[in-house]
Formats: sequence, structure tokens, C-alpha cells
Amino acid sequence: MKTIVLTGGGTAGHIYPLLAVKERIEKDYQFAFIGGEGMEKEIIKKEGIKYYQIPTVKLERKLTLKNLLIPFKLLGAVAKAKKYLKQIKPALIFSKGGFVAVPVAIAGASLGIPVISHESDLSFGLANKIILKKCDLMCTTFAQTAKGREKCLFTGQPIRKKVLSGDKNKILKLAKFDQSKPNLLVVGGSLGANFINEKVWNNIAKLTEKFNVVHIAGKQAKNNHHTGKNYLQVDYAENMGDYIAFADVVLSRAGSGAINEFLACKKPMFLIPLSKKCSRGDQIENAKLFKELGLCDMLEEEDCNDAEFVKRLEKTYQNREKIKENMQKVQPFDACEKIAKLIKKLAK
Repeated sequence: MKTIVLTGGGTAGHIYPLLAVKERIEKDYQFAFIGGEGMEKEIIKKEGIKYYQIPTVKLERKLTLKNLLIPFKLLGAVAKAKKYLKQIKPALIFSKGGFVAVPVAIAGASLGIPVISHESDLSFGLANKIILKKCDLMCTTFAQTAKGREKCLFTGQPIRKKVLSGDKNKILKLAKFDQSKPNLLVVGGSLGANFINEKVWNNIAKLTEKFNVVHIAGKQAKNNHHTGKNYLQVDYAENMGDYIAFADVVLSRAGSGAINEFLACKKPMFLIPLSKKCSRGDQIENAKLFKELGLCDMLEEEDCNDAEFVKRLEKTYQNREKIKENMQKVQPFDACEKIAKLIKKLAK
């Protein structure tokens, strides 16, 4: 049986789309994973996939001497990836991008192994800009991203089956909620979002007066655990489909993977994208596009005082039927099936 190498990591947004595609083709292929020492290692090992670790090479978004070492670290990571690829002898590499995937794509291309990558965001990240030069094909979540670009193809965002078939009753059993209140799900991403966490905690009385609140606060929030009536804080959610099914409205960052899952499940969303102070602004672009399409409301961190935060969140819930109506107009697509066909075509 042919082997497909999966690569990517750093956040769950890079890992779960890989697993979504794996679900679609696992009857025809076996799999190996090349990644770093991030959360991908723990998640992939739970999936029973053979894991190969390489050094990680990440550009710091500030002036630091560490960035001067990147070329040397990259050469070492490419050499390690090439060694593993020669052992595995894969028919194809499927990359989700991210700094972990760059040396794997470079090594794969140098060995003549077909490389397919996927870009989730509206604009290319630095890693996928590099990978684009080496890969055979770059799939994109948004049609605008692929338009006019050689080697780019719009496929949509791969989403796992269990995300689309969640059971809200599993979440309702976790706490005593007021059944007369609507349900608010707060998602800061797999690593959590301190800004959103603080906004929720600062306004917890007002929020729980209106909603039952389930707050996925991130693993780093373990030492800052809050409790209260109609409020449940969890550090991390593996069964994300159940949490999404629970929600009548979602408060979230604007990572492409998450917001496309909410869209697929037809969940109205209020987005507070990651600020440009600590990102390249990709989440702001994602959120603005979704707002233009009438799929969400959004507020940038700089404009998000407590009063405006609560007001806009409640307004999003009030406008939920209109948002759902707009979501119904979005043409459904099966990204996993599209990517599966491309893999079968290119895997040699």
C-alpha cells in the first residue's frame, strides 16, 4: 500500500484539516507524519500514525538575533526531513503549511516526491509562500486566494466528519444550565486567546444573565479557572463537534479553520480577530470577508471595550436568523473529496 506523508503543525488549525483528508482516503493509503515538537505530536500519536520529528524553524516577528540562525537551522531540518523521506518512500506529501512544513516540502521536492499543500487563510502566510515555489499544487480555502495564481486551486476548507455531526447533549450534561437561555460558545483557538478570555471573565455576570456560557479558554488558562452559574470553563476540546452543536451563537478568534467549521454547521458568530500587533493580520482579513458576506459580526481588539463587546455580542445573537439565512446562500463544497481526488491523481 502506498504511503502519504502528512506535515504541518503549531496549532490545531494546521493539524485537523490533515486528519479530515486522511479520513477520506485512509482505505487506499497508509500514513506517516513529519512534524515538530508542538501540539501536533500529541494529536497525531493519538491517531496511531507513525511520527517523525524534525527541528522547527520559525521566523520571529521582531528584531532578534535568533532570526540570523534560521538559514542554518533550516538546512539541518531539511537534511533530517530528507533522511526520513528516504526511509518512508512516500507516494506524495500533503502539507497544511506552517513553519514546520517548510523543510519537509523542500526536502520532498528535491527528491522528486509530489507535494500538495493547503492555505487556509485569505492571504498567504510566509511558510506557504515558500512552499508554493516547491509544491506541485496549492489548494486554498477561499476562491479569491487562488484567483490568478499558477499552481493554485480553490478547494475549500477540509472539515472532519465528527465536527459536522456533533451531539449537544454531551455538553449539556457537563453542567447545570438554564434551559430557557440560549447557549454561547467561546472559542479562543487551540492555544487559547488571553484577550477574549479577559473580556469574558470581566463581563461574566452580564453574559450569564443572557446566555449559558461554555468557554474553551486554552490550556494555559488552567491556573486561572473561573466558575459560576450558567458558566462552564474547559481548557481544551477534542470533541469540537459536540461543542459547536451546543452553540446558538459563537464568540471566537477568526482563524480560517474554526470559522469555516462554524459556517459549515450554520452557527452565527461574533469574531474578534488576532491583532496585527502579534500577527500578520490574516485573521482580520478572514473576519472582514465573512462580515462582508453577512456571515458574522466582528470587532477588532483596538475597538473592543467592555460595553461594546457585550453590545455587539448580544446584537449578533439577535441577528442570528439573518446570519443563518446568509449562510444558507453559501455554496456547499466538499473540500476533502476534492483534495482526495488530487492526491490520487498525483500520488505515484
